[in-house]
Amino acid sequence: MFKDKTLLITGGTGTFGNAVLDRFLQTDIGEIRIFSRDEKKQEDMRIHYNHPKLKFYIGDVRNPNSIADAVQGVDFIFHAAALKQVPSCEFYPVEALQTNALGTENVMNAARQAGVQRMITLSTDKAVYPINAMGVSKAMMEKLMVAKARVAEASGTIMCGTRYGNVMASRGSVIPLFINQIKENKPLTVTDPNMTRFMMSIDDAVDLVLYAFEHGKAGDIFVQKAPSATIETLATALKQIFRATNEIRTIGTRHGEKLYETLLTREEFSCASDLGDYLCIPADNRGLNYASFFTEGQQEVSQAADYNSHNVELLDVPGMVKLLLQLECVQEALGTVEPVRVAA
Repeated sequence: MFKDKTLLITGGTGTFGNAVLDRFLQTDIGEIRIFSRDEKKQEDMRIHYNHPKLKFYIGDVRNPNSIADAVQGVDFIFHAAALKQVPSCEFYPVEALQTNALGTENVMNAARQAGVQRMITLSTDKAVYPINAMGVSKAMMEKLMVAKARVAEASGTIMCGTRYGNVMASRGSVIPLFINQIKENKPLTVTDPNMTRFMMSIDDAVDLVLYAFEHGKAGDIFVQKAPSATIETLATALKQIFRATNEIRTIGTRHGEKLYETLLTREEFSCASDLGDYLCIPADNRGLNYASFFTEGQQEVSQAADYNSHNVELLDVPGMVKLLLQLECVQEALGTVEPVRVAA
């Protein structure tokens, strides 16, 4: 499906963009465009990959004109541009709104006008029952995508979304922080030892987007089933891997953090399609005249539960160790240190 096609990745200098390049540059894809506002990261990426299929566009999703230029001749878009740090978004919520929600609207409008065939938006578990500005802005982004997908389909552009949990070792995640604290012989700072998070690799995140790309209908949102772990289990597993004796110190929940994250609300879970490794939330395509819904209600919603990091498979320390040892950043940090052997 990608042969000789042009793919645009917004926010393409981040962890997700690099993973897509590692997966795609050696295939028969025609061109990959990286769109972002960080010229230094673009320069680093250009030097690192040094590939003729790779093109760079400086711009900001907040600026419709810069997006409009970048999407000309594009077949597909992976929309990853976002403000992702919870504390930063809490203190500057309008910035989160402008990038995560209104910026996405700009990209979708440009995609539709340019005749892009498919656009996949990347969302987060924080958009479900949001309690922080980052989650609220992503929840609004999802609503905008579903609404735009209804009208864009008629003009030939299919828009759908993905929603995933914590991507292990992504930029700003806790795993690199813990590794640095271990190396510097500092305490591992844990907000709440009982806090749980879904555990996904960056390869899982790319697989999810590609699955949505291949199977998504207009307005669908896809979720990959994933195990979860407590933050204490994660810290203990890293100590075991590095044979460290660092103290684990509880510092309290940060601004805007949840005890656990949810990937599907109970309302979504009641109507989601189970696709094996994935769940698909279909678009709500009812019109405004749906009074019967309120009159009759839905019994299955009343009986459903949500899908959260407290009620899925919870990894123990050996399971977390096994997962962590697959991460490149852990392997690099180990260097010549012999890793812990974990029974299959």
